[in-house]
Amino acid sequence: MTEDDEFDLLELRLRKQKEKQMNNLPWAEHPYNLQEHKEALEERRGSIEHEVKTANAKQVAGQHYMKMDIEPWNVIDTWPLEQRIGFYRGNALKYIMRMGTKDERLQEIQKAGHYIEKLIEVLDD
Repeated sequence: MTEDDEFDLLELRLRKQKEKQMNNLPWAEHPYNLQEHKEALEERRGSIEHEVKTANAKQVAGQHYMKMDIEPWNVIDTWPLEQRIGFYRGNALKYIMRMGTKDERLQEIQKAGHYIEKLIEVLDD
């Protein structure tokens, strides 16, 4: 098999995979209902975004929040921007100021860093 044959085969596989994905999209069953299609895509997008955030999330000192159906900062992320900024700043400050008094110093700073990363994420949006 030549390199061109391999490329053609790969292109054919990718085309078939894309066709299969397109057939599984919400509008495939209801091609004329664009509003329903839009709502289904938004719901699917939200679900995927949550899965990605959860998969990429790092929980310092336990997984107790990640086991919840709705994590506290999923609720906080629905708040107005200034309230989210204040919450994440306040929690970062809390962990920095209590460093070593409740948990190990490194763990406290990691928790503060976790909130600072979240603050950066909020400011980046």
